[in-house]
Amino acid sequence: MTQKIKINFPGSQGQLAGLLEQQEQNSKGMVLFAHCFTCGKDFIAASHISKALVKLGFAVFRFDFTGLGNSDGDFANTNFSSNVEDLVAAAQFLTTEHQAPEVLIGHSLGGAAVLKAAAQIPQAKAVVTIAAPADASHVKHLFHYDLNTIDQQGEAQVKLAGRTFKIKKQFIDDLENQGTHHINELNKALLVMHSPVDDTVSIHEAEKIYVAAKHPKSFVSLDHANHLLSQKKDAEYAAKVIATWSEKFIEVKQSKQVKRIFVPQGQVRVTEIDHVFQCDVQTPSHQWVADEPLKVGGSNTGPDPYQHLLAGLGTCTVMTLRMYANHKKIPMDNVIVNLSHDREHGADCQACDEDHPKVDVIHRSIEFIGDLTPEQIEKLLVIADKCPVHRTLHNKIVVRTELKTL
Repeated sequence: MTQKIKINFPGSQGQLAGLLEQQEQNSKGMVLFAHCFTCGKDFIAASHISKALVKLGFAVFRFDFTGLGNSDGDFANTNFSSNVEDLVAAAQFLTTEHQAPEVLIGHSLGGAAVLKAAAQIPQAKAVVTIAAPADASHVKHLFHYDLNTIDQQGEAQVKLAGRTFKIKKQFIDDLENQGTHHINELNKALLVMHSPVDDTVSIHEAEKIYVAAKHPKSFVSLDHANHLLSQKKDAEYAAKVIATWSEKFIEVKQSKQVKRIFVPQGQVRVTEIDHVFQCDVQTPSHQWVADEPLKVGGSNTGPDPYQHLLAGLGTCTVMTLRMYANHKKIPMDNVIVNLSHDREHGADCQACDEDHPKVDVIHRSIEFIGDLTPEQIEKLLVIADKCPVHRTLHNKIVVRTELKTL
């Protein structure tokens, strides 16, 4: 099952809107995707390629550049350099909060942007360009009729893909200052993808990128695809090639499987895996991994300890509500429980006192799906507080630790 997580993070000129798509189990690697000029994270090519990569086991993060889509800022004040800054900001956010991007993919001008940003994203091992120009200044041909106006008046209203954008002279000046020397210094695996019938960015641009880059490098023709890869089959083909190619260069994170052993009924066994934070968890019937996120030094290969705690309360809540709804024949089609953990200090919480200057707080929200009456919902909320784990957490808990000797 695919998870879609909407994310806001700081960019070059304000908050940027992003979307992280991943399977619920561990991903093969994180992909950072840069969309085409004036497009957006939800543009058809970005969406199709991302979804196809997620199906193949990758996590994909795409976002709207400054001034586009749901991101803050004024597009007129942006330029190619600010797009590069946004890409670096996205990579830093992913590294801190989720998983460092190992694959950078850029479509059209986004391809030129990832080539430029790659040097500032050391965790990235592979770069993919799709229908990209070698030089960012190539984009000027999209509004060459307005260049004189921009030069004389400092700006012009330009129509691109049916929409009107204000292009300022600083945008043009920035494009002309980019060059292609950074491609020769990429020092990462490169895959160049281009269609020979692309009438927006000539395939000769792909040749320039390929010749400028050092090995390891590869070129794949997208045959009959158009510049925007608007046909789903073309996007899916590109995704399959990218997935297969990139696995040669990235480290696919997998947990070392600890051998199953006998665990007595009623017990849980936890032992180390990587001697950092990874733990193997076994019960009489099940086995899984616990870990810590990247930002605290873990590998993010499994839920952290507090997520396990919240999962215990959440699952118990759902099971208890289901048992009650079935018993009382309440038409509850589904129930969704979201939980988070926090600590409140004396000034913020009514439960604090002199002996307990701070208190742990679990926030639990419950959503019921179904044709329920207000009375049924009220009763279900009362039942939620009666689940066994909820009661355990509210009881006085004693943890007795003993040394096990051989």
